[in-house]
Amino acid sequence: MKLADLRRFSIRKQFKVRFRLQNGLECVVTDCGIAEVPALKGPPDFNLEEELASASEFLLEPSAAPDKKNPVKPRPITRAELARMVSPSPGAGAAPDHDDE
Repeated sequence: MKLADLRRFSIRKQFKVRFRLQNGLECVVTDCGIAEVPALKGPPDFNLEEELASASEFLLEPSAAPDKKNPVKPRPITRAELARMVSPSPGAGAAPDHDDE
């Protein structure tokens, strides 16, 4: 799983994906596909692609407006679960992604 795959997934499914970096900071891939490290105060001394490769736990947060009666809580998932969600389904190939069909 690459960072680009995770970014596409977060945009398509409208999730924020959080994971811990080895230095204790947290990376958030927004529903706009932007990978952010909110606590970062200067130029990073790490590579996000490498940090993603070493991450084993993730937190999925729906980006939809919260439903006050039935709030959706962030869901912790493993690397294997996220990899299955991110990987394209067999047979999808290079077909365009159309939501209106």
